[in-house]
Amino acid sequence: MPLHPSSSPHSPAALDRNAELMARRRAALPAGLGQAHEIFVVRADNAEVWDADDRRYLDFTGGISVLNTGHRHPEVVAAVQQQLGALTHSCFQVLAYEPYVELAEALNARAPGVAQGQRWKTFFMTTGAEAMENAVKIARAATGRPGVIAFGGGFHGRTMMGLALTGKVKPYKVGFGPFPGEVWHAPFPSPAHGRSTAQCLATLEQLFKADVDPARVAAIVLEPVQGEGGFHVAPIEWVRELRALCNRHGIVLIADEVQTGAGRTGRWLACQHWFEQAGVLPDLITMAKSLAGGLPLSAVTGRTELMDAVAPGGLGGTYAGPPLACAAALAVLRIFDRERLAERADAVGQRLRRGLAPILARHPAIADLRGLGAMVAIELTQVGPHGPDLHVPDAELTARVIREAARRGLLLLSCGSDGNVIRFMVPLTAPDAQIDEGLAILATTFDALATSA
Repeated sequence: MPLHPSSSPHSPAALDRNAELMARRRAALPAGLGQAHEIFVVRADNAEVWDADDRRYLDFTGGISVLNTGHRHPEVVAAVQQQLGALTHSCFQVLAYEPYVELAEALNARAPGVAQGQRWKTFFMTTGAEAMENAVKIARAATGRPGVIAFGGGFHGRTMMGLALTGKVKPYKVGFGPFPGEVWHAPFPSPAHGRSTAQCLATLEQLFKADVDPARVAAIVLEPVQGEGGFHVAPIEWVRELRALCNRHGIVLIADEVQTGAGRTGRWLACQHWFEQAGVLPDLITMAKSLAGGLPLSAVTGRTELMDAVAPGGLGGTYAGPPLACAAALAVLRIFDRERLAERADAVGQRLRRGLAPILARHPAIADLRGLGAMVAIELTQVGPHGPDLHVPDAELTARVIREAARRGLLLLSCGSDGNVIRFMVPLTAPDAQIDEGLAILATTFDALATSA
């Protein structure tokens, strides 16, 4: 299928309806509500979207990794329609409904370590930030301690506690302080950037000496792969040592799987890699994004003894775990199994890496290619006399690549503490031909920008 009727790059002058809608948006919405692309989408199917002027795009953003099963998967749509005909809301804490319980049972069964006897419980909220807030509440209730340690580059939501945990100031934290206290940050390992596992562990030990008694720390929070932070993968040896440290000091280990969960890394949960490789289990797991195939739903799954530490009434919310989203999530689980999306994620990741390799070979500004499963990213830096320099990020080039790729019909997003990482969040259900088409657009984008430089 061509990019759009004329098969030429998208012409901004032709976007009359988009321009009209953007003008209305600016007049009606606050400036703080950002937008990556000045595009209004009117319809979508799997990995394709069409804008208000009927221009077609390949969507490699997935609504920020919300659409692992693609836009409007037929089974998700059917499940929501069926639930819509029965019940839309009752507030679970007032009148319960079976899809909520069925989904909790399914997530408990899929958590790591079940076959070895580990038992889990789950409850639901609506957003990833809410899931993180509640995970911290549970850790504090279970331990009787206030402190939380998170990591530089991490992103945990836009609520006040979420911002306190987030390790990136701009644009998320500017002007919103003071934030909740008793939150500390330590460096996240990245060997390519000179942050080794040993150095990061030493920093944690120094934190315990200089800033906070570990006996005051309720939880350590980490993403198995940092999302907004630039797709840095937590080294397994670091995770193993974090688990040992938490065991030694009675600290709860929280895996923030809001972006990594629902199959993106080649397992239903990225922390399943930890268990398979090193026998490491987190104590609490947060999920959201792709859990319900595009409907708002988040989850906290935790060890039974921790989850039961909160008194009745301490958890929940008016819209938490709504029936439509629970029905959608149950459909996502069925799709995940039937379409073997864990294996598909590994295949998509391999395809992305193969397609990116020749682009990297031609363009030295791409200094690093990294990720886990289908959670893949490239990092762009300035090129010095000795080649690319990971200490000199090139956010301006990153923005130019994303703008030009969109003009040619490919939607991408940046991330990273310096805004110089391009992440690929293509639906796992995208056909190979469309993945290849997107990679071809990216290649011509880099070539065009190199020629015009």
